[in-house]
Amino acid sequence: MSRKAQSAKSLRTDARVALETCTGWNLRLAARRITQFLEQRMDGAGLSFAQFGLMAEIASADDDTITALATRMGLDQSTLSRTLRTLESDGLVEIAIAEGDQRRRMVWLTEKGARRLEAALVSWRQAHAKLNERISPNLARRLALETERL
Repeated sequence: MSRKAQSAKSLRTDARVALETCTGWNLRLAARRITQFLEQRMDGAGLSFAQFGLMAEIASADDDTITALATRMGLDQSTLSRTLRTLESDGLVEIAIAEGDQRRRMVWLTEKGARRLEAALVSWRQAHAKLNERISPNLARRLALETERL
C-alpha cells in the first residue's frame, strides 16, 4: 500500500473519530435536527422557529434593551438587529431609542406581534409535546444551563 493511501485512510479515520466525539459538532447537529423538527410542525404558525424564539424572549424579558436581548440569546448586536428589522418591517416589534440615553435601544412586541406570538404558542405546544416524546426537556435545559459557563 502506498504512503498516500495510508495517510488518507488515517485522515479519514481521524476525521470520523473527531466528528463522532466532538461535543460542539454533535450539539450543532442536534440543534439543526431539532430546529427542522419544530419548523416542520410549526409551519402554519406564521413565524419561523427562530422568529418565535426571539419574540418569546422579547415578550418574557424584564430588560427590554437590545443589548440585554443579545446577551440572553448569545448573539452579537448586529446579527440581532438585522433579524429585528425584519420583524419590525412586518409590524411585529417596535424599536426605539431609550429616553435619556441615545446609545440604548429598546424593543418590544406590538399588539400585532403579541397576537402572532399567542397564535404561534398553540402550534409550539403541539410540536413541543411531540418533541418531548423523543428528547428529554430536562436534558436540553441542563445542556443549556451547563453551557452558560462557557
